[in-house]
Amino acid sequence: MFLKKISLLNFKNIEQAELALCRGVNCLVGDNGAGKTNVIDAVYYLSMCKSSLPMTDGQSIRHGADFFLAEGQYLTDGGKSENIVCSFSRKGGKVLKRNGKEYERLSDHVGLIPVVIVSPADTMLISDAADERRRYLNGFISQLDRAYLQALVRYNAVLGERNRLLKISRDEQMLCIYDRQLVEQGGIIHRKRSEIAALLEPEVARYYRHLSSDREQVTLEYRSELNDTPFEELLLKSREKDFVNGFTTAGIHRDDLVLRIGGYPLRKYGSQGQQKSFLIALKLAQYALVAQAKGEKPILLLDDLFDKLDAGRVEQLIRLVSDDTFGQILITDCNPTRLKRILDKAGGDYTLFSVAEGAVTQERAATEDPAEGPAGNAAENAANTPENASENATEDSAKGAEKERSVQPESTDEQP
Repeated sequence: MFLKKISLLNFKNIEQAELALCRGVNCLVGDNGAGKTNVIDAVYYLSMCKSSLPMTDGQSIRHGADFFLAEGQYLTDGGKSENIVCSFSRKGGKVLKRNGKEYERLSDHVGLIPVVIVSPADTMLISDAADERRRYLNGFISQLDRAYLQALVRYNAVLGERNRLLKISRDEQMLCIYDRQLVEQGGIIHRKRSEIAALLEPEVARYYRHLSSDREQVTLEYRSELNDTPFEELLLKSREKDFVNGFTTAGIHRDDLVLRIGGYPLRKYGSQGQQKSFLIALKLAQYALVAQAKGEKPILLLDDLFDKLDAGRVEQLIRLVSDDTFGQILITDCNPTRLKRILDKAGGDYTLFSVAEGAVTQERAATEDPAEGPAGNAAENAANTPENASENATEDSAKGAEKERSVQPESTDEQP
């Protein structure tokens, strides 16, 4: 997948910007807080219909504005052009269009533009509770399998209803109905998670050996109560406990990924560099699986690349992602001299953008020419005026709010 051009309007601290990208490595350099990560997040938004960070759509609107708009013009590996426009207005909600046609459900878009991101926020996969690792698995698998995403949304909805019932009533008949639905959807989720974890583990180990020069061994294990006991039996055994607690205490919403280095928990025994290397290996393994399953190379986003990594591991990573296995890459860093030195040493071509206070300037173009064809402009899609853009972004506002719920599963006591 090749993002030829991205146009932004009122996105976070970026008032207006348009970037023509190359097929290979694209670098965004600038001081902390300049807006580099905001460009990365906009690319993620156009793929996943939401921010890569724990923030609401409203928080992505530039201060003083009423809406944001992001547009991307893509070329698939098969040569097909795709135009994606995502807008959000405070008055109405989110609207997503593909080639000028509005999506009925935002979830239908997930997986069309594959993307993999490596960012400092990934440390939560190691330091935080199991729900962060489940959230990672859900986002990863949803790009590959629409049936999984549908099962996840249904499971969440039923889990929420069951938890509400447990708080107010001992209606055994209704619980049995909810349990059958949980077992059906939970079985789909569990089988897919087991399959993906089995595929991930050897790939993570392989990429980690490359990044660490084969100094340490790492493992990844999918832990679930359903690995040993049928879901129906788990729900029956925990029913009394569920009534006492007022929520569902067994199920796939308690699953976890166990990460180890040298046989010991990565969280306790891994250094910061080892933890960051593990996370990068995990994301590169994800990239390989997505590329194989989709027949399309994802866009690779490397945010704050040097965070907690020594120069040797960074050079190993750059050399690794510069080969033909990987496609388009976006990298952010606050030190242009350091980044250019490593990229020049790796020998690949790249485009360089400077970011300062939300303004993006191209400093260096790759020797290749960007793909032919005019890319769209966010301001043009907004009918050339902020007022009209706001109107477009707020059109069908009630439907936009409903579509938002189709992507974000209903909030429950524990997310699967």
